[in-house]
Amino acid sequence: MDWVEKDKKYIMNTYPRHPIVVTKAKGYKVWDEKGKEYIDLFAGISVCNLGHCHPEVIKAVEAQIYRLFHISNLYYTIPQIELAELLVKHSFADKVFFCNSGAEANEGAIKLARKWGKQFSPPKYKIITLEGSFHGRTLGTIAATGQEKVKKGFEPLVPGFVHVPFDDIKAIEAAIDKETCAVMVEPIQGEGGVRIPSAHYLERIRRICDEENLLLIFDEVQTGMGRTGYLFAYEHEDVRPDILTLAKSLANGLPIGAILARKEVAEAFKVGSHGSTFGGNPVSCAAAKAVMKVLTETEILEYTRQLGNFLKEKLEKLKERHEIIKEIRIRGLMVGVELEKKAAPIVEACLEEGFLINAVQEKVLRFLPPLIIEREALAAFIEVLDGILGRF
Repeated sequence: MDWVEKDKKYIMNTYPRHPIVVTKAKGYKVWDEKGKEYIDLFAGISVCNLGHCHPEVIKAVEAQIYRLFHISNLYYTIPQIELAELLVKHSFADKVFFCNSGAEANEGAIKLARKWGKQFSPPKYKIITLEGSFHGRTLGTIAATGQEKVKKGFEPLVPGFVHVPFDDIKAIEAAIDKETCAVMVEPIQGEGGVRIPSAHYLERIRRICDEENLLLIFDEVQTGMGRTGYLFAYEHEDVRPDILTLAKSLANGLPIGAILARKEVAEAFKVGSHGSTFGGNPVSCAAAKAVMKVLTETEILEYTRQLGNFLKEKLEKLKERHEIIKEIRIRGLMVGVELEKKAAPIVEACLEEGFLINAVQEKVLRFLPPLIIEREALAAFIEVLDGILGRF
């Protein structure tokens, strides 16, 4: 059966899909319908951080499916409460709201910030975000996003967002006015090209927010849940936000998102302020509980940092050998390799050799391997990438 043609017939054309049909996955490997094996260095866009079909996650999901599949949020559920407790215990936050995705989490964070801003006179509602940022594809989050290609065709956009240059503190200070309620940033820009801000940048934003009585929102949809070598990316500099958003790898592949907030901020939401039919689904929460326990009760975060150092060393040596490499950007296992040429042909060449990676911002190769990947698999990839780069 030609599954690709069937896809084109029945599914809306919104994704630039690669020409393989994935039918099975385990650990850091996936297989297509023809049985070809691939090393997954993308993890579903930083979703399967513990690898595909992790045994602890499967065990938790299987047990929960036979106990409680779904119930309305008009009732209490134990998996949701236990997951919220774990997230609070291991973060800055006091309260959690559950939804289904990163875009929903960011949309909710925007609503919470605006609700909080209503206590002032005049009400505060504007949110400062960064150029190159990506916060989702709802109408609210594309307005927050600092990439024009995401917004095109959806005008008029939701008002109230001010975009300033990346890594520019003075630009943030200049953008603040009496109607500003928050600054919203990704600790590391993912879709923006794996851009890591300079040292103390987040710390200085925190100081500005404190001085101006603004909220600091961290979008950790991509950076959270161990991706950078710590449970949350803000731990690298111990700069604590007022609101933080999670999704992607929170349940290692099942749909869930979360808004974490300090108590004083969370109290802006009252009964009826926000809601979600499927948010905090018992099965997704059971999976997320298993993920949290693996990340907080094993040595996987230390292992991630070690692998990141290993990969950085290998990539820096590649940079010395290939003039096409402009810059290496890496923290933990969140990796961007900026090139002097378009990255897409190299992504396709890697696919042919059995390695899944992707390209962002035209000239950046992005690697987001599962945190459980073996050093030997990364070394094999570097060897293949070395050969491919030599052809360009």
